[in-house]
Amino acid sequence: MRKKILVGASVVLIAGLALTGCSSRGGSGSDSGASIKKGDTIGVALPAKTSQNWVLAGAAFKKSIEAAGFKADIQYAAATGTVSDQQGQISGMVTKGDKAIIIGAADGSQLGTQVKAAKTSGATVIAWDRNILNTKNVDYYVAFNNYKVGQLQANALLDGLKAKKSSGPYNIELFAGSPDDANATVFFNGAMSVLQPKIDDGTLKVVSGQTTFKQVNTQGWLAQNAQSRMSDILTKSYTDTDLDGVLSPNDTLARAILTATKAAGKSNPVITGQDSETASIPLIMNGTQYSTIYKNTTEEAQAAIDLVSDLAAGKTPKTTKDKNNDNGAKIVPAVELTPILVTKENAVEAYKGNDTLEALAKQG
Repeated sequence: MRKKILVGASVVLIAGLALTGCSSRGGSGSDSGASIKKGDTIGVALPAKTSQNWVLAGAAFKKSIEAAGFKADIQYAAATGTVSDQQGQISGMVTKGDKAIIIGAADGSQLGTQVKAAKTSGATVIAWDRNILNTKNVDYYVAFNNYKVGQLQANALLDGLKAKKSSGPYNIELFAGSPDDANATVFFNGAMSVLQPKIDDGTLKVVSGQTTFKQVNTQGWLAQNAQSRMSDILTKSYTDTDLDGVLSPNDTLARAILTATKAAGKSNPVITGQDSETASIPLIMNGTQYSTIYKNTTEEAQAAIDLVSDLAAGKTPKTTKDKNNDNGAKIVPAVELTPILVTKENAVEAYKGNDTLEALAKQG
């Protein structure tokens, strides 16, 4: 389930497929007078280690930063007091003079004061994996195309349902991520752009009636919250009704939902996921979980450091502006990478080059 400070021009590098399919160069100049050079310290503020990908991110950043000739200042927020902890860590990076601060926001709506201080200090701010909301003090956003992620998940759900049963109507339920994660609504909106027409024409039936983000979000991306909600829905709406599929926004929640369906005696529904967590690969290969999304954490970290390196070299990064990267105060110029849908059929090929995931796929 899935941020930096840089100095220089307020232009964003976008690598990969942008939703709008366009890219550009240029942009307004930065009001920061500082510059990044080799040997400077790059701060990376990450949230609590609540998913496998966050754990992997720290190591990926350390390797990329040091290989590029910078010093790394990588910090994780504590599991308790996560937001306040991260606020303090970013403030500390500003005080120490980190020249670029990459931020994987614990809560993107509560960092406005900290990123303003970073910009005032002359640092460049890069939102990483999650956007930082309601502030103009973000220079760049480096992430996978999260709207596309939602669309891929929705199409996978439809494909899986059709493979399971040739025609509808299909009974489904919807789950979304945490409301304090800016990506969660983007994932959900992307998915609903595909699913809503099918709900409207009767192909899909959401038996619980819960279809809005407010109704289906999962606070904290916590597995126990998803499992509890799924169990409650099954008890209230599926006593004598089959559940055909579930839109799950990531692998952790998918496994929790599957635990609930198994406990309720329901045959495995078609279920989506995201993050290609090692615990889910065997489930995909044996048909228990239908799909996941592969977003290479190493590639995502490297894209952010490549952006820093370009700025240090005085280069103008390539930029794309996408309305889905509107943080409420500006459309943040973004480096967007391309997510990959993974099912049993393409898993070995999709994970080629990732020794751990490729091996798990081959075992299946």
